[in-house]
Formats: sequence, structure tokens, C-alpha cells
Amino acid sequence: MIADARVQFWHRALLVGTIGVVSIAAWVALWQYGTVLHSPVHHHHAAGGAGSAWLFVGAWTVMTMAMMLPTTVPLVAVFHTIVGRRPGRAVLIGLAIAGYLVIWTLTGLVFYAGWTLIQRVAWWQAHAVAGSAAAFMVAGVYQFTPLKYRCLDKCRSPLSFVLSYWQGEHDRRNAFRLGAHHGLFCVGCCWALMLLMFAVGVGSVGWMLALGAVMAIEKNVRWGRAFSAPLGVTLVAGGLALFVLG
Repeated sequence: MIADARVQFWHRALLVGTIGVVSIAAWVALWQYGTVLHSPVHHHHAAGGAGSAWLFVGAWTVMTMAMMLPTTVPLVAVFHTIVGRRPGRAVLIGLAIAGYLVIWTLTGLVFYAGWTLIQRVAWWQAHAVAGSAAAFMVAGVYQFTPLKYRCLDKCRSPLSFVLSYWQGEHDRRNAFRLGAHHGLFCVGCCWALMLLMFAVGVGSVGWMLALGAVMAIEKNVRWGRAFSAPLGVTLVAGGLALFVLG
């Protein structure tokens, strides 16, 4: 029993360490090539539609790996324990992570499409500061909505989440679906905060770090749920200040 516990501990440590290494590598890539995220959005017409979209989505996926992947550690660790000694455990964990990233990649496509449409609106081009202020206020108001708290509660309960969505049959398919469901709730929890990247500059590594820390606190820290309301007030106040000063 003691030997099994030690093996389980080291396997989990290896898993967490691997996620940490992947996230750090993604942060380094963003630091080196941060403008890749910014360029396709602001130079959409010059870069060309399809190529620009895929360039943005690729960079968005790297950003997701840097900002969001660390917040999945509690759920992945619980899933690692539940699958136990099941054959192909590493593959199952990889499929769960892949399902999570696929949802965020699709979200990047939606964000890109919405942003390019907004860029073509004459009002936005003349009132970009007001648009950024509106993004802050939308993100702030969303912090108080029932959908925000429902998704946040799902993200903050990894054990009950895995028990609800892991059926143990058709292992690989269900592992991917587990990760995809987690990704959907994570998007529901954090989409409005990610929207702020378009208000402050999508290539800003400093803002990525700040928002990544905020989302990690909300999802993983014991008092993180209580943090949501003050954050909402701060974002609304920041949006109003930006609107007035802008």
C-alpha cells in the first residue's frame, strides 16, 4: 500500500510537472512572438482572411496553453487518480487535455470572427476607446450573472465534475468528452475576462499574466469564488473611468 501510494504520488508529480513545463514553454513562445497575436487582428485586410485567421487561432491556442492549462491541474490530477491503473492512462489524460484545448481553440475562432466584423464598423474605428471601455463593463457585469457562477462552481469542483462526466466506458471517447465539457464550462466562466485581451492589446504578455493569475485565483484558490464580485466592481469602475478619461 505504501509503495503504491509513493508510485501514485510520483506519477501525479510527473503529470503536474509536465503541464508546468508545457505552460512555461507556451509563455516563452508568447514572450518571444507576442506580436503574432496582435498582427492578424489589426492587419486582417492586409494579411488575408484565411491565413490570418489560422495564424491567429494558432497563436490563441498557445496563449490558452499558457494562461488556462495551469488552471486545469486540479481536475487533471483527480482524473489521474480515478483512472488509476487503467491501461493507457497517459493516453486518456492526454485526450482529456486535448478536448479542453479544442474547445478553447474553437472559442478563438469565434472571437476572431467577431473581432474582424467589429473592425469593419465605422463607429468602432472612430470610438475605439469607448469600445474598450464597453468591454471592461461587459466583463464586469458578467461577473454577477448566474451563468458565471454556475460555470465557476463546476470548475471549482473537480472531483464531482469528473464523477459526473466520466462513465468509464468507451474510455478514449469519454476522456475527450470529459475534457471538452470542462472546456465548455471554463469558457463559460472566463470568456468575458478573455474579451479584455481585445480591449488592452491581444499581444500584451503583461495583461496575459495578470488575467491568467485572476482566473487561476477564481478557479483554484479556496476564497476564489468570493473574489468574483469585487473583481466585477473593479472592472465596471475601470470601464467607466476609461470611458470618461478617453
